[in-house]
Amino acid sequence: MDRTIQAPAYQEPSGSAIGMVRTVLGDLPAADLGACYPHEHLILDSILISTGHPHILLDDADITTREVNECAAVGVRAMVDAMPCASGRDVLRLAEVSRRTGVAVLAMTGLHHERYYGPRHWSIRIPVEALADLFVADVVEGVDAFDYTGPIVSRTEHRAGIIKLATSGEVATLREVQVLEAVALAARRTGIPVLTHLEHGRGGVQQLELLDRNGIPPSQVVLSHPDKVDDVAYHRELAQAGAFLEYDQAIRHADSQPSVSARMALALVEEGLASQIVLSTDGARRTLWHAYDGTPGLAWLLRDFPAVLTALGIDAATVSDMFVANPARLLALRAPADA
Repeated sequence: MDRTIQAPAYQEPSGSAIGMVRTVLGDLPAADLGACYPHEHLILDSILISTGHPHILLDDADITTREVNECAAVGVRAMVDAMPCASGRDVLRLAEVSRRTGVAVLAMTGLHHERYYGPRHWSIRIPVEALADLFVADVVEGVDAFDYTGPIVSRTEHRAGIIKLATSGEVATLREVQVLEAVALAARRTGIPVLTHLEHGRGGVQQLELLDRNGIPPSQVVLSHPDKVDDVAYHRELAQAGAFLEYDQAIRHADSQPSVSARMALALVEEGLASQIVLSTDGARRTLWHAYDGTPGLAWLLRDFPAVLTALGIDAATVSDMFVANPARLLALRAPADA
């Protein structure tokens, strides 16, 4: 397929990586990131997940390339793949998609919900420090080709650029707190940003409090899916704390706008908090992808959603910042706080 989009100017790390974004093909200056979807699922190949949810199986790099090419055609230049360790992540296929499309791809480390692993998984049975060591190795050495699912670890050249944790409600479980502590330790040692999953959009206040207590300021954190909650006061509290809010529910209501996502974005803009908003699709379903004959396609977000926001009265420059400037600030590496 002919491509008119130029691949990003990736750079091999040299010296300090502060201000760079760590993609699977190398480090990229944050200023060159371009329009970014900061919470996607490009490859998701987990039998544990797909057995119960066959529509949540994204295992074909050719099909992913077609969908990402469609996004690139409307101006998307970077995407974050949000599957962390041992839950369907495949960094080799992510690198292949990035090479073939010219779109920068960030890989995730960290852990997801316990339900994605099972009750006796190794991730529940090793101490916080050992978990943090695995996460750090993903960032500074390279992601395991087998995604920590086999008896050996084979580091690739493709490194993770962001780290994930998940909680299951307003109050985290003991296991979730331990994962959070490991994530915070790894983030302090590497300076990478932290992405969190909010179950049903809830739990953001406690997540920020626990992370801050463990040395990770809200400015280093992006909270995913808060737009599942239609409560301006809740969104205001999270944004005023300094965290980024990742709105990703609008694509599920493409034909019934303005969605909660659009209305919450407008509310924060009116309160001077537009700099805390980033936009994505969390499109981990075949039913949303054009390449799987779904609708409206992941390109909808950058192609059509800006018109929804401007119709509400948000100026075009502010909408652009939600796709470009804000993700660049979020994803740029910070100075490590710990040796």
